[in-house]
Amino acid sequence: MKHLVSKFFIYGLSTVFVLTIIFSVNSIVNPVRAQNNKELADEDITVAVKNELKYDDGVQAHLIDVETHDGIVTLSGSVANILAKDRAEKLVGAIKGVKSIVNNIEVKSVNRTDEQIQRDVENALLRNPVTETYEVEVEVEDNKVILTGEVGSRAEKTLTEKVAKGIKGIQKFENNIDVEYEGDRTDSEITEEIKRKLESSVWIDDALIEVNTLNGRVTLSGTVGSALEKSRVYNAAWVAGVKSVNDDNLEIEWWAHDNMRRQSKYAEKTDKEVKKAVKDAFIWDPRIVSFGIEVEADNGEVILKGVVDNYEAKRVAEEDAKNTIGVVDVENHLKVRPTIVITDEEITQKIKNALLVDPVLEQFDFNVNTINNKVYLYGRVNSLYEKNRAEDVASRQIGVVDVENKVRVDYDWERKADAAIKNDVEDQLFWSFAVDDDEIEVEVDNGIVILGGKVDTKREENLAVKNAFDGGAKKVRNNLDVKYDYDWIEEGREYEWLDYQPYRYWPYYPW
Repeated sequence: MKHLVSKFFIYGLSTVFVLTIIFSVNSIVNPVRAQNNKELADEDITVAVKNELKYDDGVQAHLIDVETHDGIVTLSGSVANILAKDRAEKLVGAIKGVKSIVNNIEVKSVNRTDEQIQRDVENALLRNPVTETYEVEVEVEDNKVILTGEVGSRAEKTLTEKVAKGIKGIQKFENNIDVEYEGDRTDSEITEEIKRKLESSVWIDDALIEVNTLNGRVTLSGTVGSALEKSRVYNAAWVAGVKSVNDDNLEIEWWAHDNMRRQSKYAEKTDKEVKKAVKDAFIWDPRIVSFGIEVEADNGEVILKGVVDNYEAKRVAEEDAKNTIGVVDVENHLKVRPTIVITDEEITQKIKNALLVDPVLEQFDFNVNTINNKVYLYGRVNSLYEKNRAEDVASRQIGVVDVENKVRVDYDWERKADAAIKNDVEDQLFWSFAVDDDEIEVEVDNGIVILGGKVDTKREENLAVKNAFDGGAKKVRNNLDVKYDYDWIEEGREYEWLDYQPYRYWPYYPW
């Protein structure tokens, strides 16, 4: 049985190594955790990958096969939609020891005509408050979507693909959109902007990364801690003016992550530095760049003010701020004031239509009610991944100013022995490239996991709590000390699956 709290991370980082047969497995797993060399065995990586996929509701991996050779993971088999295929690749990329992924998964989606898919993709792009202005053409051949046209940035191209993939029936996808930047930029300007993006991201340790630009062509070299981190660095390098990005010399070494952690990355930032970093993040995000959001910072706490014209922009602004180094917490005072007049009945119908064509949610029955542009969602789903997906779909519709998600999730805690939970939690902490398991202590008492020790950041703390739930915790008592959150920490907090609310988004994934 899946553990419900793991589903809070749609776009979230998940590293699962759940083994429920206690004593027979200890002799296999513990030597892996204890090994001092810099190579992880392929068979151990394969087991970690299988369990990562098995316990994630966004993948439904019962027909996925996994093989690993020299750290290169090959995925084969089939899934029900293209979002699950993409999600599987990104989840595997976050597992310690994975150097690259060969994704041969086939998509066996519901049977739909090309005409139906094309109509729904075009409508999805038109309904989205950002992509509605893009000059993009959609073609569908044998359930393969092909996008062409022109946009102004790599982020806009990625956003267009994300919106288009949220339609059921798509089996293959080809994004041929051209990116045309306005104006010329010097190599030094490009290099400095890329460095700023890497330095400000909570998802990237930039200490061992080198950036060089020659005639608009970017070369990345150095070391990162995971395949997913390498992908993030690659995407971050596509700033305005870049003609190409070469990351062939960016090596993946799982052991490097801890070495890259350093006080200068997480040390307290001045309010001026935090404010600038958050504003930069807004400039790089096409969903909010046009709104001129006001940013204030006070001892690491960011306050957002201003007006946006859609509810997704308000949510995205808060998440972008949270993903910025130096930000401890965010107060979101943004007002949503739609520029297009639309009735509550029209909003309700648009959301119902979007839920019906969503590849993840089309199997469920939802009730949607809109009162004065505020949406209320009702229904029953199998996981929090699906509950949060429903809120995401509703939030993207034009005219929505707020969403109250009252969708219920069916959940039963799977009982198992404390020794098994402890072993599985420790394994998950080990396989997570984003958590330093050497500094975390785990105790279990009647299904309650007690976490002690130290982590570097609030984000690492949340991931550790999530790993504990993935390992089988009924409840988590969090006594972790966050080194660089400026004493903004309440010790002894308890997180239950119903109350624990980690972040919803993952930048460009599939998040």
